[in-house]
Amino acid sequence: MAALQNCDVIAAEDTRKLRALTSRLGIEPRGQILSFYEGNESARVPELIERARAGARVLVVTDAGMPSVSDPGFRLVREANDAGIRVTCLPGPSAVLAALVLSGLPVARFAFEGFLPRKAGERRRRLESLATEERTMVFFEAPHRLEASLADMVHAFGGGREAAVCRELTKVHEEVIRGRLSDLHEWAGGEVRGEITVVIDGASSDDVRAAAGLTTDEQIAAAVNAVIAHGASRKDAVAQVAAEAGLPKRRVYDVSLRFTPGS
Repeated sequence: MAALQNCDVIAAEDTRKLRALTSRLGIEPRGQILSFYEGNESARVPELIERARAGARVLVVTDAGMPSVSDPGFRLVREANDAGIRVTCLPGPSAVLAALVLSGLPVARFAFEGFLPRKAGERRRRLESLATEERTMVFFEAPHRLEASLADMVHAFGGGREAAVCRELTKVHEEVIRGRLSDLHEWAGGEVRGEITVVIDGASSDDVRAAAGLTTDEQIAAAVNAVIAHGASRKDAVAQVAAEAGLPKRRVYDVSLRFTPGS
């Protein structure tokens, strides 16, 4: 509240929502309120940098999210850092962290992927490139593209992968739907509204091996022999294939010897 009351400039993603917020809080900002959204961010940044250079305290406020995380703010922070202007962050609502907590999926390691490409082909290629990602993944998505994106996720990750669709996080109509990707895709066939965050469990060791075509001992040995055929030592070939398959090097070494021609 003190920041809203005492700053010199408030750059707001939606000035109407900002005024509604300050009204509910019972405060009256003394600083100038400027619009700062995706459409005018590039043009507005130089002005805000100059105001900050002159000693003004500039506050960036976005709607139910964290500035810079798929919200306006990244360009301003980068330019401020380059200009030697001090930047700090006041903790606020973050759909990424809230979704991770509410999903019930592992959170020790995660990857934030933001919004997927809008075009179907590019979206599928992006998801296929993540098929072996072992960290929990977090995506943002528009409600009208959710069903198509979930269909592509089923194709890329398998319908049995555990996931959660989180809707309107940190807002009045917050909702979290958990289940397998196939179930979530079926659920999304109805009308879905609001801001969407999707959390998906990372790939298991079996998923990684299947994606690499290394599910049997014969395939593992063939992969080692192929690397050796390109000039690598057995030690280096075993290390490479073990990393790709997510297996202990000792097991890969033993398998490679068992299936080596002439052994």
